[in-house]
Amino acid sequence: MRWLDVNQKTTPLELEYYQAALMELGGDTPSWYGLKDGNLGYVYSNIKVIIKDFTKPSEADVNAKITELKTAYTKAQYKRQRASEYPSWEKQLEKIYDDGIDAWKSEMVDPIKKKYPKE
Repeated sequence: MRWLDVNQKTTPLELEYYQAALMELGGDTPSWYGLKDGNLGYVYSNIKVIIKDFTKPSEADVNAKITELKTAYTKAQYKRQRASEYPSWEKQLEKIYDDGIDAWKSEMVDPIKKKYPKE
């Protein structure tokens, strides 16, 4: 499961990437961890396992997951740009009702997709 919303408008903080990485590495047990000292924040040495028989992922695995999440967020840039320019659902449905699917697609959807292509 992806714990980081790659479609959120604001760039995630390092803390959010770290939390999401830890939860994803937990698999079916996303809340496997806690902090040893709340003042130290999210650094590998401050992460403790709070679930019996759970093995703490290696620091390399955590860093690799953080990199994966950052890459996923970057690759979703076109989605965030498109979403901010599409008309409201109400206007889109009205366009479909009034002018048909082909007009909706060619006049409302395709220009934005062309402006912000998938990379």
